[in-house]
Amino acid sequence: MKKYGVNEIREMYLSFFQSKEHLRAKSFSLVPQGDKSLLLINAGMAPLKAYFTGQEIPPSKRMTTCQKCIRTGDIENVGKTARHGTFFEMLGNFSFGDYFKEEAIEWAWEFVTKVLEIPSEKLYISVYEEDEETAQIWQNKMGIPKDKIVYMGKEDNFWEVGTVGPCGPCTEIYYDRGEKYGCGSSDCKVGCDCDRYLEFWNLVFTQFDKNEDGSYTPLPNPNIDTGMGLERIAAMMQDVNSIFDVDTIKAIRDHVCEISGVEYGKDPKKDISIRVITDHIRSVTFMAADGIRASNEGRGYVMRRLLRRAVRHGKLLGIEGLFLEPLINTVVQNSKHEYTELEEKYDYIIKSLTVEEQNFNQTIEQGLTILENYISEMESNNQKVLNKEACFKLYDTYGFPIDLTIEILEEKGFGIDEEGFKEELEAQRVRARNAQAETNYMGSEKTVFHDLDVDTNSTFKGYDSEIVESKILYLTTHDEIIDSAIVGEHIFVITEETSLYAEGGGQAGDKGFIYTPTGVFEVLNTTKVAGNKIAHYGEVLKGEISVNQEARTSLDVNNRQNTSANHSATHLLQSALRTVVGNHIEQAGSNVSAERLRFDYTHFEALTKEQLRAVEREVNELIIFGYDVTIADMTIDEARKLGAMALFGEKYGDTVRVVNMSNKSIELCGGTHVINTSQIGPFKIISETGVASGVRRIEAVTGFKALEYYQQVEDTLENVASVIKAKRVDDVLKRASQIVQENRQLQKDKESLNAKFAKLEAEQVLSNVQEIQGVKVLVSELSNMDMNMIKNLGDTLKDKLEEGVIVLASNVDKKVNLVCMATKEAVDRGINCGQVISKAVKIVDGGGGGRPNMAQAVGKDASKLQEALKMSIEIITEQLN
Repeated sequence: MKKYGVNEIREMYLSFFQSKEHLRAKSFSLVPQGDKSLLLINAGMAPLKAYFTGQEIPPSKRMTTCQKCIRTGDIENVGKTARHGTFFEMLGNFSFGDYFKEEAIEWAWEFVTKVLEIPSEKLYISVYEEDEETAQIWQNKMGIPKDKIVYMGKEDNFWEVGTVGPCGPCTEIYYDRGEKYGCGSSDCKVGCDCDRYLEFWNLVFTQFDKNEDGSYTPLPNPNIDTGMGLERIAAMMQDVNSIFDVDTIKAIRDHVCEISGVEYGKDPKKDISIRVITDHIRSVTFMAADGIRASNEGRGYVMRRLLRRAVRHGKLLGIEGLFLEPLINTVVQNSKHEYTELEEKYDYIIKSLTVEEQNFNQTIEQGLTILENYISEMESNNQKVLNKEACFKLYDTYGFPIDLTIEILEEKGFGIDEEGFKEELEAQRVRARNAQAETNYMGSEKTVFHDLDVDTNSTFKGYDSEIVESKILYLTTHDEIIDSAIVGEHIFVITEETSLYAEGGGQAGDKGFIYTPTGVFEVLNTTKVAGNKIAHYGEVLKGEISVNQEARTSLDVNNRQNTSANHSATHLLQSALRTVVGNHIEQAGSNVSAERLRFDYTHFEALTKEQLRAVEREVNELIIFGYDVTIADMTIDEARKLGAMALFGEKYGDTVRVVNMSNKSIELCGGTHVINTSQIGPFKIISETGVASGVRRIEAVTGFKALEYYQQVEDTLENVASVIKAKRVDDVLKRASQIVQENRQLQKDKESLNAKFAKLEAEQVLSNVQEIQGVKVLVSELSNMDMNMIKNLGDTLKDKLEEGVIVLASNVDKKVNLVCMATKEAVDRGINCGQVISKAVKIVDGGGGGRPNMAQAVGKDASKLQEALKMSIEIITEQLN
């Protein structure tokens, strides 16, 4: 066979199915869209679920993709074997109710034998044992000998997810790699656990709908879903032992060896570390390119776990310091042709992953030291299991991953109290479960809009039109489809066309009105719903509105203008941040309304005052210079050549909408914008805060809202001037400084007077000294002293006594302050101030304590203060006796 590389095979596959009238789509993001059943995309068909279920109309009834995927179910085995990996690419061709078994089988065979030129005598076929139709197609149409067709059971050749929903039989293509990969058994054949017969392509025929009673109903429009692991077919064609020997992955593996100075294949333990780093660096690089950020929850935790395993295994190989950046570059260089986001987001990928690497380097050193101490303790105590408290402390206090704890302990022959650790985490797990919404088998939430005809949709005409004439398609409440609605009812209205923009891309939905011959409907918000429909939510103000009525959607122009100004300002803000702070800045979310804008961006520390001022100035300059805002539809390749920025996780078709502010800011965006930047008006940042690990947030106002902000600041300044008796606003700073200086002087005078008062008070109090068992004891009630004054007085009295014990109490603001102090000699005689205070304060309904030589407490019941002092004398007497 010809030894094609990974990138060659991918291109050959996609081009082949493109020639068969399949829409060639780019890989979807690793972050599932509208699917809460998955943390990460784990199969080629996963992003296409809505097309298979009919919830959305596919852009073509035939599609082909090479989908990036991550699976972490066997993460502990990654590295230990040469088979397991977390990141992989899945080649697939799909039919949504178009072609079926014959075409899928014919094209699969053509691609394998004619395009890849794999010898047909080396190929075998498996089919579901009850699917004779498929067996006959292989045998009669494709000419496959009967002895090369293997029948298998449901476990191997029937695809179904969950208890209900679309499912069906599958057929698989196997390749005989030869005896050198076999187990040596005379019974070795397709289905054997050895590596000789390699299953490399699975064709799923989704032709049934499984019912709750376990029965199967034929689907009216059956689908085709195929999957072929790109790395697996590449390993097969390059005749190498594992995915780690495939060209693009081997390049990363070799770079790991170069950095570590370790030769692959010489030491099994070191080979494990090399494979772990090789696999995990691919995963985290692709995850970062899709906007995933390391955290302690969800997919962010998966990323953090993979990155930390890679770093830890780097240390096992003896790599010192930071080492991920050059490996990330190798991943990007090997895959950027197909996955252009790797190059487009390169600065962000490097910054986010190296910051996490730096943080973990600090964590791991501390955690390893603590864990080594735990191991020493277990060895001394002849224990084999680390207790749950220690496990949780490592995880919660020191940020040390539990899987890393388990892994290190296993290497040394120890285990952990896993059940106990899970108990400690239960509260966190409950929160996570509550956040995971109830979904159907395909992972999307069922709403009333899923019951609407999928073939009808809405069209937005509001880029250029304020008023659009259309027809009402549907009326619904939150729960049911209705035919009409009267005054006072809050409903959703879906029209064929609308001038109102639906909430999306961080921009709030438009407001406005819908007029019909019989009623008036006020639109409070406009949103996108299932099936590519636009729903107007609001209230019927007059009369009655009904389905199929002619309607006029009318835009609230002022609201749209203010929202557009804020939206355009976010584009300028992102440009300014990248100019001032760095090109690693990426949008991590936004919320734009008529009132204000909120922009979340990727950065790893708070901006300085100087940076914020520079960003604000940069935005205002772009506004003042009055740049024209041009909007054009173009191909995605043309947009990339212009340098247009795309958002993480967004789906972009072949044609995209590019918003260009005179080449100062170029972004892919479907929202509404001003015509010229000068229409934004003044721009003012009102806050900059952190919202998550590696994510900062800027909130700002523009236009009249900015003027209102400045007016409020001016009003506040004038009020401050009035309060502090400044003659003019300009004198506020000078007058405030004077007041601060005067206050400091008054404070010094107060402290001086307090010292004199304490001295006088001390002289009076000393007359209350008594002697118990040869030790001077001073117990006294003071008038109107706070805790600090009492302690200061106590220090003075202790110096004067030279040796002895002091108990002082005072009633201030309905609180009883108690202090007990003792000299070293008194402590040596048995005095313990902590015990004295603990017992005495209970009488005044309070709490406190301290050390043998000093203790303090606060009580609530001042009426029993004298009783508490009497009790303290009794306790002191007991201690001295």
